[in-house]
Amino acid sequence: MSSTEPGQTLAETTHDRLRKMIVSGELPAGTRLQEKPFADRLGVSRTPVREAIARLVSEGLVTRSLGGVPVVNQISISEIIEILHVRRLLECEAARQAASVNSPVEPLLALRARTQAALEGARPGPGEHAELDEELHTTIARIAGSKLLTELVQSMKLKTRIFDKGFIPDRFEPGLHEHLEILDAILARDADRAGAAMRRHLDNVREAILTHIHRLY
Repeated sequence: MSSTEPGQTLAETTHDRLRKMIVSGELPAGTRLQEKPFADRLGVSRTPVREAIARLVSEGLVTRSLGGVPVVNQISISEIIEILHVRRLLECEAARQAASVNSPVEPLLALRARTQAALEGARPGPGEHAELDEELHTTIARIAGSKLLTELVQSMKLKTRIFDKGFIPDRFEPGLHEHLEILDAILARDADRAGAAMRRHLDNVREAILTHIHRLY
């Protein structure tokens, strides 16, 4: 049976569960999201499943076939390249803004400690690593002070994660070091340095994904 997180509705919890199944690859591209089977699978009624699917459609993670049946969307190579381009435009400015505002440093210090621990301790699994990566990018957008920017970054990060499953092994240590550089620049209130660090990070992400694609094809 399902259980909701504190403060969440059943539809929100159902949405989170379905989204995690899509992002992890448990529900691959082309999977049909029929209400009754998934209601039974998740232990809920059809209504929260219907509402969750509608939200996934609005996020671009699910699309409707010609017959109207919702299916998990296929993220194309051209789409992921476009997403990375837009992320570069948005997130470099977000890093600059985050370094410019007088915001609490505790969330940034906590992220830095976790990032350092990931480098020095046991290597985290793909899911844990991807969640830490997502938290860093969304936290920076949130500190920059724009709800819309935060929502856009979250949406694009999800699609990036679906494409690469959140983990390209060659990027583990370099990516974490780049995260530390971004965090240190923001903590130092150096906007130019923060924007440049984010730009280098996203350029390296793009290059790694392109290299990964070439290896596959």
